[in-house]
Amino acid sequence: MTFYLEMKSFVLGHRAINNSYLDRFKSGDLTDEELKEFATEFYNFARFFPQILVSQLVNTEDETVAGELTKVLYSELGDGHTHLRHELLYRDFLRSIGIDVHRAMSRPMLPSTWAYIEGMERLYSDGNHAKALGASFGLENMAITMWDHLIPGLTYLKAARYPHLDITYFTFHRQLESTHEEAMEHAVAAVESTKNAGMSDQERLDFLHGVNTVLGYLENFWMGLERRGSRDHEPHEIHHHAA
Repeated sequence: MTFYLEMKSFVLGHRAINNSYLDRFKSGDLTDEELKEFATEFYNFARFFPQILVSQLVNTEDETVAGELTKVLYSELGDGHTHLRHELLYRDFLRSIGIDVHRAMSRPMLPSTWAYIEGMERLYSDGNHAKALGASFGLENMAITMWDHLIPGLTYLKAARYPHLDITYFTFHRQLESTHEEAMEHAVAAVESTKNAGMSDQERLDFLHGVNTVLGYLENFWMGLERRGSRDHEPHEIHHHAA
């Protein structure tokens, strides 16, 4: 098995996309409050992700890898169609369930959300390029499975309780995701081809570290929402934005 396929198999087996919260979400088993909690917290990912991609792009030495990252960033920004900028599509989702965009932007994040956003930015901008590429690889290769949990749940909720629910952000991402995976495959191939024997053992370990770490942050993001759904009324530590 090639290194690329080994890493992809590792991603697909990770608890970041195999956990109790996503399983429950897929069935549509969410209260109104849990749906709004998810919508608000996930918005932080939608709005900060382009910034995180830029932090990786400007720290990437390999020009072929930078080219593949640029494709992903350009896609996030709407491929030249400003009305298709992904964060704007997400705003339509928020409005469709009665969440004010300003409130969603200004409400403090849960600690697990803040750790995910900050951790992603730190990984993506890491001077260790194998680690940064691993983080990007992990995120892009888990995405199809993630959408395949979120979309059925949202579709159920739209039919059952929210007839005006706008899930374009999610379905649009699902359609695009194979191109993002392809970009990561090309990026890994580019790094391997620049060396006579491919990446060194240490570089492969660093790449795996990036994959595992970003997926660990994502797993904790979901578990933060899971705990929030079953929380008592004790106050939680909160953060306003990513560092």
